[in-house]
Parts: sequence; C-alpha cells; structure tokens
Amino acid sequence: MNIVVCIKQVPDTETQIKIASDGKSIETDDIKWVMNPYDEFGVEEALVLQKEKGAEVTVVGAGPQRVTEALRTALAMGADKAVLIEDDDFYGADPITVAKVLAKAIEPLNPDIIFFGQRAVDDDSGVVGSAVAEFLDMPQLSVVTKVEVGDGTVQAHRPVEGATLVLESTLPCVITAQKGLNEPRYASLPGIMKAKKKPLEVISLADLGVERDDKLEIVALNPPPERAPGKQVEGETGQEIAINLVKLLREEAKVI
Repeated sequence: MNIVVCIKQVPDTETQIKIASDGKSIETDDIKWVMNPYDEFGVEEALVLQKEKGAEVTVVGAGPQRVTEALRTALAMGADKAVLIEDDDFYGADPITVAKVLAKAIEPLNPDIIFFGQRAVDDDSGVVGSAVAEFLDMPQLSVVTKVEVGDGTVQAHRPVEGATLVLESTLPCVITAQKGLNEPRYASLPGIMKAKKKPLEVISLADLGVERDDKLEIVALNPPPERAPGKQVEGETGQEIAINLVKLLREEAKVI
C-alpha cells in the first residue's frame, strides 16, 4: 500500500502576523514556520496504516526551500520519504494552481490513499484536497475523524450536527483529516537523526511540466479592527455592581 500525505508549511499559530508594505502579503522575516496542524493528523494516520498495513508513506510539500523543515518533521515522525516541489514564489498561490501541481507530482506515486488536512490555518480555503481528488479522478472523504481500511475499501466517519455520518469508498481515494482523528506523535530524537538520512527529492514546476496559471489574486489584506478597551463595572456592593452592569448592558451595549 502506498500512502501520500500532502503538507503545507504555515506560520505558527502563536506568531504575530504583520502585513507587508505592499498590502497584499505578510512579512515573513520573523515568522516561525511549522507544519499545518491539520496536516499532522494526516501524517499520524498514515503512520498508523504504515504499521498496520505495511504501507509506504511519502510526504509531499510545495514552496521555497524552507518547506524542507516541515517535510523533515514528517520524516522524523516516521514517514519513509519526501518530495519537495520547490518554487520560491509558491506561498500564497491560487489553491487550484496548488492542486494542479500537487496532482501532477502525486500521480506517478500511484497512491492508494492521499491524506490532507481538512484546511490550512493560514488561508483557511479548504479547497486543495477536493481539487486534487477531482484532477486525479478519485473519490474524496472529507473532514474525517475515523478511518478503517479494508480490502480495497475504506470506511470513514464524519461528524455532522451532533451525529456521525459513516462513508465508504473504494481505493484509491483522498481523505481530509479533522481534529479528533488521532493524536499526532512527537518526533523523537532517534527519529530526527534517522530523518537526515531518508530520501528527500527536490523537483521544480519545470520538471513536472506545469506552469503557474493562477485564477485568484489577493487584492488586499487588512488586519482585524482593534477591540475597544474593556470597562470595569464599579460599585460598593454586589447588588450595586449588578445594577450598574445591567445598566451598561442595556444603555451602552444594547444587548438587553
């Protein structure tokens, strides 16, 4: 069994994001880059199947050279090999363009399952997995919290409005992972050392015979409005504080 996990390198969720001078991108100089958290669930599930089914796990990423850090993290977790589609200007590309490039790179790997995170925490588009499934003519099981692989089939659980939807598909297929699917492991020190010797192939868009053809363009980025400062409710007693609070909610906040 061959499993591919597509990962994206994103800013750490604790990083303070600053908009660049062009108003269309972010400043990247001081950013700490990490593997997209939802993609970690995909890597972990692939490693579970690696142990259960003897699967070979390949991680694929696209972007500048720094993306190798995220790929090496996946290798340290236990993935067998990695592929970097290197392009210095790829971060922020149109999701459909990203999907075309990934599909072209994945196709010769003949995967039985392709894992994605259900979305990336930076652009939040949630499009790439579905588009890759379309380009490779594969069924897609999205926002999955449980995976059971049988003989040529896979069954997946998806949470819906307080219930669980159980889906079944033939292989090969695309699965997008949701929080709750598993608990991603940490890369151990021996794993980190082994990762340095694992194969990491670097290819270009030219190697794939693909040209950028973005359909979407970021016109402007705007920070969220600053929150108004909080107000402390004054009063000598609990009853007086409660009365003043109700007064503020009614007259200023106008929520009651």
